[in-house]
Amino acid sequence: MNTLFTVIVVIQVVAALSIIGLVLLQHGKGADMGAAFGSGASGSLFGASGSSNFLSKSTAIAAAIFFCATLALAFLGNRPAGEDLGVMERLPAPAATTAPASDVPGAAPAAEQSGQPTQAPAPAQNEGQAGQIPK
Repeated sequence: MNTLFTVIVVIQVVAALSIIGLVLLQHGKGADMGAAFGSGASGSLFGASGSSNFLSKSTAIAAAIFFCATLALAFLGNRPAGEDLGVMERLPAPAATTAPASDVPGAAPAAEQSGQPTQAPAPAQNEGQAGQIPK
């Protein structure tokens, strides 16, 4: 999908640049009067009247390509994102921790099995709301 978007943008830029070039190559309405009195337009590449038809048709084709590319970009830009909801959704799931033997029902704690006295775990500092992550 991303490559299609890039291709359409490249087509649109090329069409826009060709429209600019073709419009700058065309003569204005006042230039036709000079061609009638022999200003050298008859010896041009397209002939005396051929340049306006060719350049006009080429400009129209480039404009049609530009508008089609614009509509395609608008269509692709307004489509829903689908399954990709954002950066946070792509994070890996946290690893599941295994329960210690003392949490398993029916199992004796590891310290009791080794014959050492059990100690209560030390309380964590700053325990409470400061240690929680807001959702």
